[in-house]
Amino acid sequence: MRDFHAHTNYSDGEFLRGMVQAAAAAGLEGIGFTDHCTVSSREEPATVRNVYGFNLDLTYERRRQAIETERKREDVSIEIYDGVEMDYDPRDESEIREFLAEANFDYTIGSVHGVDGKNVQVPSNFAELTEAELDGIVDDYFETLVSLVESELFDVAAHLDLIERTAPLRGRATTDHYERVAEAFADSRTIPEINAGRAVSDVALVHPSDPFLETLRAHDVSVTVGTDSHRPNEIGERAAFLKEYLAERGIEPVAPPGLE
Repeated sequence: MRDFHAHTNYSDGEFLRGMVQAAAAAGLEGIGFTDHCTVSSREEPATVRNVYGFNLDLTYERRRQAIETERKREDVSIEIYDGVEMDYDPRDESEIREFLAEANFDYTIGSVHGVDGKNVQVPSNFAELTEAELDGIVDDYFETLVSLVESELFDVAAHLDLIERTAPLRGRATTDHYERVAEAFADSRTIPEINAGRAVSDVALVHPSDPFLETLRAHDVSVTVGTDSHRPNEIGERAAFLKEYLAERGIEPVAPPGLE
């Protein structure tokens, strides 16, 4: 069992050393650190970048040195991967491509967090919208996700139905949305992840949802896995959940293509 999606103090997680120790204690064979990075200069994403420290483009070399230090420790028995989670917007493709070529990570994750300048995880962003407008946000979210996959910029696409975390948007995705995304994956080197970031919380939410996952499987799309942990005490419980979840469904996850 390996975890290909975790965060450290180089974005919005806790100290790298503690995350490595927790992964080893959980019995993982490997842990991939994929700190957030936003390269857009537009006002909204730039504000998120500054407030939350999503600036791995400035710190990846320093984090790489820290990862190398951990790899050389005699008491470290697991593999440690040097990855990134990039915020994706079609308007930023050239900047993203340039940075990823420069940084040469072990593998890359792309994620869609915003639509029309609104973070899809913030319910208040959508409280005043009409039903039609909410459906439009969901349509735009999935169209952006398809663009992410078709861009071929990333090894992995993160938490595919992130909108399910947000009450005003929850339940609005359709089979047509899932089919469109699955078809894009089937024609791409990019693969989706099974993300356990909310799986053992009160909402008990796994990305993708069961209907979405079944659509992906019907299109013979491979999947990888990630706990999306930000704190050491999250890794063990989420990894155990994923192990059971995969076994129940007979799923054999793969590594991100960049590692193969």
